[in-house]
Amino acid sequence: LCVPAVPVLFKQALENTDVEEGKSISLRCELTKADATLVWKKGEATLQASAKYEMKQKGTVAELVIHNAEPEDA
Repeated sequence: LCVPAVPVLFKQALENTDVEEGKSISLRCELTKADATLVWKKGEATLQASAKYEMKQKGTVAELVIHNAEPEDA
């Protein structure tokens, strides 16, 4: 029996958030499937984990922390 894979959807999407320049901000979203593969992007560029960007994922919740936020991070 072949059962089609259920697509992963956002249960809770990202919300617009303001942050003071130089501070850290945490962006979170919730998915319908635990530990699904998630890629964070800014425009067409894929973000990579670094001192600037910290990616976390636990169960259905994915989080991107941006350290030392700048206007260019909008």
